[in-house]
Amino acid sequence: MKRQLTLFFTAVQFYTRIPAPRWVLYRPENLSQATGYLPLIGWLVGIIAGISWLAGAYLTNISIGLLLSMIAAIFTTGAFHEDGFADVCDGFGGGWTRDKILEIMKDSRVGTYGSVGLMMMLALKFMLLNNLALQHGNDFKILIFILIAGHAWSRLMPVFIILTQPYARPDQDSKAKPVAYSVSRSSVATSFVFALIPLVTLAWISRTPFILICCILPATLTILMARYFKRWIGGYTGDCLGAIQQVGEVAFYFSLTALWKFI
Repeated sequence: MKRQLTLFFTAVQFYTRIPAPRWVLYRPENLSQATGYLPLIGWLVGIIAGISWLAGAYLTNISIGLLLSMIAAIFTTGAFHEDGFADVCDGFGGGWTRDKILEIMKDSRVGTYGSVGLMMMLALKFMLLNNLALQHGNDFKILIFILIAGHAWSRLMPVFIILTQPYARPDQDSKAKPVAYSVSRSSVATSFVFALIPLVTLAWISRTPFILICCILPATLTILMARYFKRWIGGYTGDCLGAIQQVGEVAFYFSLTALWKFI
């Protein structure tokens, strides 16, 4: 039990700004095993974002509450995934060779492609969630579980990439390298369970069993992005994982919006 708690708090320590207990010491070998708890980190981020949405909507209105919710989620993770998404936009937008793409992604500065891509992605996320709020008459029980399910399911996608794809920087130090050492099938199974629970719960409380088909678009885009990354840089980097999470989250909200429009 203590071992699993250590792995969970290791994931909290790496993927969020939430303080971990002092007895949790960072070890690279623990991080790869802690990957199975990545969707559970999505629970935490989704809950924090949901509470912020509820509080903001009570004090102001639904749209301002949503904006505060997005800020809270970004603050909780330290823009960990958003930074990866922006770097991928810069790298693949401005680089035409493997070495150049990797060089640009490693640069801490954000360029035009990254700035525009990040703004468009955040704007699309806001509009989709705002539309979902209108579709459900501001039913916050459903809206909070939409956030939890979106954050959890989208964090399952990078786990499959780590399992199935090679790491693109095998001879270089990177913040993602400890994650890339290995991931066991039991960790993937754990990750899948944690990603599925909020999705099933959302289907139950919204009385919409067809919600499960909303998993298809994020998974499809993950496969396409993985192939694209492998063709251009020979695998994935930490930035690629962040981009996959962000695209998967937006794709999930897009699927929900389309589904509830036609049922």
